[in-house]
Amino acid sequence: MSLTLFHTADVHIARFDAIRDRIAPHVELCHINRPDWLSRACEGDGTVDAECLTAFATVGPALCSCTTLGPLADQAGIVRIDRPMMQQAAETAGNILLAYCVDSTAKASRALLNECIGNRPVRVTTLPILEAWPLFEGGDNAGYAAKIAQRIREHAAGHDCILLGQASMDVAAPLLADLPIMTPAEAAFIAALDRSRASR
Repeated sequence: MSLTLFHTADVHIARFDAIRDRIAPHVELCHINRPDWLSRACEGDGTVDAECLTAFATVGPALCSCTTLGPLADQAGIVRIDRPMMQQAAETAGNILLAYCVDSTAKASRALLNECIGNRPVRVTTLPILEAWPLFEGGDNAGYAAKIAQRIREHAAGHDCILLGQASMDVAAPLLADLPIMTPAEAAFIAALDRSRASR
């Protein structure tokens, strides 16, 4: 069985390879890394939408690990990185803290979470941690994780569930192990595997 993963940062390749090795070592992964898609989307380049949709449509079972491109993944019918996590959070949590590090993800992430919540009595607070993103872009994963953890701890009180809105933010999870943290990568990978098995 094989699965195609679309990324916008090469660090996700090792992340998903590690998840695969632990959960489903028999699965072959095809990684397609297009950092230009994220930069172009953030710049408002509308041509990236059609390019992404064409690429997503040319493969079989697939997962898009970029939250910003999540609505396009939904449109193309492939697994969106944050949807499984959002669905689980909406079903189990009363007060949700949604953290993110790239402003371009905010609208898409909140819209998806609201969709998953529906009429449930759930309160959502968003936490932008935009100052952490330059650390990620500069390759300082330790600094990136520490900044995310610091800001989340400042706002964690009173929340039943804390969502790390982007796959890259998973690096902060070990620093927040005592909090009700949910991360997107593993849940999305499992969802993509399930969809791949169902299509066989």
